[in-house]
Amino acid sequence: MEDAESIVKVTRNYQVTIPSNIRLKANIKEGSFVKVVYDEKEGVIKLIPFKRKRLTIRLGRKITVEEIEEAIKEALDEATD
Repeated sequence: MEDAESIVKVTRNYQVTIPSNIRLKANIKEGSFVKVVYDEKEGVIKLIPFKRKRLTIRLGRKITVEEIEEAIKEALDEATD
């Protein structure tokens, strides 16, 4: 796959717009989450599409505190990897 590259401006609020050609290649849509990583070794900022796991819960089934805590722990572990 060919790399995509663009130059974007940082706004007054330190926001940037991800160019459409890169959004399409990375399958980033409105409402998507991305992980922002600063790689000190390379001196670059990376945006990594973040795929959240959905917690499946059957209606009418009671959920234990342990199940909720485990789901939170898994989500946090995934977010910080």
